Order: sequence, then structure tokens, then C-alpha cells
Amino acid sequence: MNGLSDAAQRVADHARSFVQLELQLAQAELKRKAAALGAGVGLMIGAAVLAFLAVTFGLLAAAAGLATTMAVWEALLIVFGCLIVITAILVTVGYFLLQKGSQPLPEQAVEEAQLTAEALRNGD
Repeated sequence: MNGLSDAAQRVADHARSFVQLELQLAQAELKRKAAALGAGVGLMIGAAVLAFLAVTFGLLAAAAGLATTMAVWEALLIVFGCLIVITAILVTVGYFLLQKGSQPLPEQAVEEAQLTAEALRNGD
């Protein structure tokens, strides 16, 4: 009986250490993804600021160009209307893309856990 209880204890210890390794794998994967996401978000914010400045100057130039053929208020109103239409399109597309977005899951760890559970069920 003693040999059987020792074997059961070893199996329990191995299972416990295996679960800990799976959790460490998931944690490392999430950290790696979060670091890449953080760097990407930072760069995108910087690019958005520069793009905002570039678009502002471009719109000012467009309004000034239109003002040479019509009243200034009409030129500004046309540019304003175009901006509203473009904004509506971007918001709609962005909303649908956000709805399709994937959940930030540790895919490798989940796959490994599923393979392990399958192997344990099959007795491999």
C-alpha cells in the first residue's frame, strides 16, 4: 500500500508542477503580448498626433484655395461638411472592426492545456 500512496503522491506532485508550468507559460505569453501592444499603441498615438497636424494644415490649405473662388464662410462650410462625412465613415468602420476584435487570450497556453487534457483522457 505504501508504494501505491507514494506513486499517487508523485502523480499529484507532477500534476501540480505541470499546472504551475502551464500558468507560467500563460503569464509569459500575456506579458509578451502586452509589451508589444503597449509599444504599438505608443507609436500609433505619436503617429496620430502628427497626422492630425498634417491634416489640419491640409484642410487649411483646401479652405484657402476654395476661398479664392467663393466667400470664406462657404469654403469653410464645405470643408466642415466633408470632415463630418469622413468622420462618420471612419467611426462606422472602426466600430465594426472593434466588434470583430479577438479577446486577448494566451492562445499557446490554452492550446497546450487542451492537448494535455486530451492526452490525459486518452491515457497517452
